This record gives sequence, structure tokens and C-alpha cells, in this order.
Amino acid sequence: MNDITELFDDLLVEYDSIDIAEAEFKKRLVEDPDIKEAYSEWCHAVGSSEKHGFMDYAEEYKESQDSVWEALNDFDE
Repeated sequence: MNDITELFDDLLVEYDSIDIAEAEFKKRLVEDPDIKEAYSEWCHAVGSSEKHGFMDYAEEYKESQDSVWEALNDFDE
């Protein structure tokens, strides 16, 4: 997996629920050593713990999506 954040984004879009996306991600971590390695490297690079890395990313992702919708709503008004 070239960029672990692509997987994060795919899961967040597909499941439209942070909790369900996280559960699926954790399942994939166990099943695929390449994902596990990419995730470990990503966490180290961004200074996040492996325990909370996905959730930290997911919360930022959700906030950025909310900002887009707010900007669009402001534009409509």
C-alpha cells in the first residue's frame, strides 16, 4: 500500500461511520502485514500512536468535510 491515508479515506467514504471504518481498518491490520507495516510507518512519521492514529486521522477528515459543507452553505446564502 503506497499511501495508508488513501486506505483511510476509502474506508471513511465507504462506511460513512468512523466507528465502523475503524473496525474494518483494525480487521485489515490483522489480516494484512503490509497494511500493518505502512500504518506503523505512517504513525511514526506523523507522531501519532498506533492505538489512536486512525481515529486522529478520521476526526481531522470529518472536520475537513464539515468545513467544505459549511463553506458551500455559506456560498448558497
